Amino acid sequence: MRQEAAQRRSVASSIVRWTVVAVVAALGFLPLGVQGYAIELRAWLRGVGVVLALTLAIVALTRSRPAWWRAPALASLTEWYRDRPRAAQWLIAIVAFAVYAVAAQVVFDGRPLNIDELAQLVQARIFTAGRLWLPAPAHLEFFGVYHIIDTGGKVYSQFPAGGPAMLALGELLRAPWLVGPICGALGVAAFAWYLRAVESRAGVALGALLMFAFAPFVVFMSATYMNHAPTLMWLMIGVAALAHLTRSASPRPALALVVGLALGCAATIRPVEAVAFAIPAGIWLLARALRERSRWSDALAAALGVAIPLAALMWLNSQTTGAPLRFGYEVMWGSAHGLGFHRDPSGALHTPLHGLALINLYFVQLQSHMFEAPLPALIPVLAALALIPRFDAYDRYWLAASALLVAAYFSYWFSGDYLGPRFLYPLAPVLALWTARLPLIVRDRWGSGARFRGTTAAYAVSALGALTIGIPARAHEYEKIGPLERWDASGAAALAGARNALVLVRESWGGQLIARLWALGISRSDASFLYRRVDTCVLSGRLDAVESRGLRGDAALAALAPLMADSARLLPSPFSPRTGERALPGLEYGPSCRSHIAENAAGFLPYQPFIVARGNGNVFARDLGARDTILLAEHTGAPVYSVRVDLQPGGRGVFIERVSRDSIVAAARASSRSAN
Repeated sequence: MRQEAAQRRSVASSIVRWTVVAVVAALGFLPLGVQGYAIELRAWLRGVGVVLALTLAIVALTRSRPAWWRAPALASLTEWYRDRPRAAQWLIAIVAFAVYAVAAQVVFDGRPLNIDELAQLVQARIFTAGRLWLPAPAHLEFFGVYHIIDTGGKVYSQFPAGGPAMLALGELLRAPWLVGPICGALGVAAFAWYLRAVESRAGVALGALLMFAFAPFVVFMSATYMNHAPTLMWLMIGVAALAHLTRSASPRPALALVVGLALGCAATIRPVEAVAFAIPAGIWLLARALRERSRWSDALAAALGVAIPLAALMWLNSQTTGAPLRFGYEVMWGSAHGLGFHRDPSGALHTPLHGLALINLYFVQLQSHMFEAPLPALIPVLAALALIPRFDAYDRYWLAASALLVAAYFSYWFSGDYLGPRFLYPLAPVLALWTARLPLIVRDRWGSGARFRGTTAAYAVSALGALTIGIPARAHEYEKIGPLERWDASGAAALAGARNALVLVRESWGGQLIARLWALGISRSDASFLYRRVDTCVLSGRLDAVESRGLRGDAALAALAPLMADSARLLPSPFSPRTGERALPGLEYGPSCRSHIAENAAGFLPYQPFIVARGNGNVFARDLGARDTILLAEHTGAPVYSVRVDLQPGGRGVFIERVSRDSIVAAARASSRSAN
């Protein structure tokens, strides 16, 4: 009976293993929806060909020189790690922190470049000011941006509070850019703690730790203000504590409390990732408690740990969104923001086929972004999965958490493509672990002959390719992200002499219209929907009428919605091709619309990077032309400056200069006469 049960378990394990291999291979290598798949395929074939050719050459040339494969330095390093794991853990974490910090400054200039980063930094500053939200300004059209909620008289970020709270710790030291590197380094230390519990082979543990700590995907993400590094830090603390807890021969409620607290803290930053890792952990601890009554103390302590940060999050939600379980995403975008197959906030239908295309895209992106090596990153992982005799309990935990994570983002409509497939970032530790396992799996099965040497040589060639070509090329690519976000607006204002001044930022015509729609109480998604389906000049004229009638909210939206009747005839604007504005063929524009087109041609800037500019009491506001007189009345006596753009050859680029209040008033009067 026992032999039959063991055979059944073996068969079941093989089925699970090969199912995992098949699914990962399909998602990572087949064109299930990826655009430009032919380009990716050529890159894979070229990379595999180069690695294979060089590997075969190395193995052939060293066949008669076995001494060349002895690496005393590597053996000594492995022994040092085995003998002093804690010292090695913190040394590698410190070096990783230094690498992340250098990347933050050299590649990203220590600045938030993505709207997610900007919005969370704004919330961090609200927290450091001792508040949960700020009072909404009287005229939202001058200050509204995506991802910052300004409804109900409150201004706060759409993101869960945990991410901004982490940034707030850095903001208190005036160094928020260090939060990502610190969290990344602590995540490395937590991964080392996990490896001490689950990986007895020092070589595999050291290899996995180094691959994770210095994987380009991890380095670049840890160098940003994005909330992925803090989330992974908490996840790894929770998973590591879970591993040590489940290996303990006796209950350890204090360690179980750490499991719960860490996963709960992750939930206050990125709830989807936390749920994916918390569900299998909770099932595991509950099953242990049901089998052994003394383990209930562990299960209850873990539940308490999760409850503490979640209670804080729900209280914060109640103070901002008005309901404990209502997140800012829903306030800003409506229920269409959530998981599931439905129309997304832009009106597009998210279907299982679209979800599969997104997941396929993420796995394909992992191939290059994880290690930036010529060898696709999933090849060694798939080989290790195929060759491993069986999965242990910790492998099964990671498979369950990974499957839940992938399933969640399969049902999520938004494409998470920034610095790689960021939604799959929590998989980086397990990818590094399986990559590190492959050489020893090969050696255990076939000995230290040609197969093992070939595997080792392929890793060396891949690492060399990453260091000399892949990583520098990716860093150069990232150095071009967000040129305006890198511009020191606060420094430019100080250089121009602006102090306690009103600084106006001229955005595109379409950007101004969208902000005015928000100010009428029209949601971000409805405003975007209107903008893409109405001629820009027509929308501008009707918006003037709606504002003059004092319509707001649903009434304003109802007055504007009929304009979308001609949406099928719209074309991208030939007058302002870089703005996303729309035009109806054959429609003749009047003087006011032609004036806005001329302003677009003269140069414009997105307003959103200026929400984090500060210093000398300056207020950065969106320039709305004739409507600027409203701000002049609110800021009586304040000097007025304007952000200008001069991108002509030999021009000044982006700069700030003082403008006359009288000139703004005169321009507003002229605009009013033209409109009439």
